[in-house]
Amino acid sequence: MAVHPHAEPGTHDGSHRTHNDLHSEQGALAGEHPGRAANPVVKVHDIAWLEFHKPDLDRAETFARAFGFVTSYRDGRELHLRGTQAGAPCVIIRKGRASRFVGPAFRAADTRDLLRLAQATDTRVHPLPPTLGGSVVDLRDPGGLRVRVVADTDDLPALPGQEPQRFNVGGDIDRVNAAQRPPREPSGVRRLGHVVLQSTTYLRTLNWYLEHLGLIVSDFLYYKGQRERGPTMSFIRCDRGQTLTDHHTLALTLGPSNRYVHSAYEVSDLDAMAAGGQHLLDEGYFRSWGIGRHIQGSQIFDYWRDPDGFLVEHFTDSDMFDSSLEPGWAPMTASGLAQWGPPATKDFLGIAPGRESLAELRSIVTALRSDDNEFDFERLRGLLKVATS
Repeated sequence: MAVHPHAEPGTHDGSHRTHNDLHSEQGALAGEHPGRAANPVVKVHDIAWLEFHKPDLDRAETFARAFGFVTSYRDGRELHLRGTQAGAPCVIIRKGRASRFVGPAFRAADTRDLLRLAQATDTRVHPLPPTLGGSVVDLRDPGGLRVRVVADTDDLPALPGQEPQRFNVGGDIDRVNAAQRPPREPSGVRRLGHVVLQSTTYLRTLNWYLEHLGLIVSDFLYYKGQRERGPTMSFIRCDRGQTLTDHHTLALTLGPSNRYVHSAYEVSDLDAMAAGGQHLLDEGYFRSWGIGRHIQGSQIFDYWRDPDGFLVEHFTDSDMFDSSLEPGWAPMTASGLAQWGPPATKDFLGIAPGRESLAELRSIVTALRSDDNEFDFERLRGLLKVATS
């Protein structure tokens, strides 16, 4: 059997449908994690929405509109933010004394999957409020995060959205007797794409999502020099057979605390992203990192901090996979986060001086003193190498 020229000994070649023909990643070595469960309880279809608590709903809504969301529901205690695609809201914010991420909701195929999941986890199916409709099963992942699986929710109708620009590129003429004038306005969020979470029990948490929700891994990353200890990050997609899904709906990474990292929202194209970014800058908001193009997932990206400190991403042009591709494997480096664009910032990497980095430093001390997690001194050395790479 011919080995792919970039593969390490023992890796799959292109006939095994790994990522070898897509970019520099390599397939799994013998005995490494397969990236999927043999018999998951259910297979969710997509991410549905994210839930937060924030103390100031007016401030949250002002940023959300500048970022490109549309308000679909608002009262004194709750704010729903949507994109232009038909479906559920992307984000639900409830008034709380402190800002915190409550958890994600995933969409099941139907209520029968909720019943199957409830039986397997000794929970129950219960109705969602009338503002959402449908039913839900509430679970806890190994890190204690609430994970909701919903079905039969009421769909919001589609809204008019930003049309992608027409380009004259590579000798192909698609725009004649017309100028290119994308307006400097909010980017126009289409939909929620993914959420990234950090876990002190990365492998246990990964297996939980694969076994309970039927998610499958698109890419594994590992610390340089520590591949034999297993991966420390995974980009995970829904398994819908031949139906194409986002390269990742969920990403998990090992770290010294269990926390939200960022969430990502699709916009129509690069011009919408760039013009919308100028609008956010004009409004006084902070760009964390961008604009650039990722490697895993290929998205063009732009990252922002909302007024409560949460990292949120505009993205466009994401990879779409069916279930046939096996996971890619690559070392984790800061320089490996993007194909082009500015270097990853200290703010994006979580090492800029400030409240967040101080909290993470305290978490490192706590994690290293505990035996009930996967974050040890060797993993800390690997993480520090990532931050300086």
